[in-house]
Amino acid sequence: MKTGKTSVYDCSIIELDKHHSDAGNITVIENQDTIPFEVNRVYYLYDIPGGQERGGHAHKELRQLLVAASGSFDVVLNDGSVKRTVTLNRPYQGLLVVPGIWRELNDFSSGSVCLVLASHKYDEADYMRSYEDFLEYKRQFLN
Repeated sequence: MKTGKTSVYDCSIIELDKHHSDAGNITVIENQDTIPFEVNRVYYLYDIPGGQERGGHAHKELRQLLVAASGSFDVVLNDGSVKRTVTLNRPYQGLLVVPGIWRELNDFSSGSVCLVLASHKYDEADYMRSYEDFLEYKRQFLN
């Protein structure tokens, strides 16, 4: 799939294994088994002040799984034509975000933690940080 041709409908919720016990729950994520890529970077967002947004960019190659490890937040997905908002609020669900999708994270609840599993290590050249540059990138693939 050409990353420029991806749509918001290529992004999907992945149900993660949830194992119960009287002592609590555990969720396991494994490369190429639970998620369709190898994890090469893990980071998390926390202590986001009320009203603040994160994201506001797109990637050319990077794939991500976003998980609300605690609390909740919204992810606004945008492919240049269609916008779709997904609320994450369960630690056993992850949102797969494919390349070529503009994303914005907002409406963070108090104490929320956004866990991000990424397919690549940080590479500034993979980012599209200007929405106008993102739209130009997407236009290259219109045929």
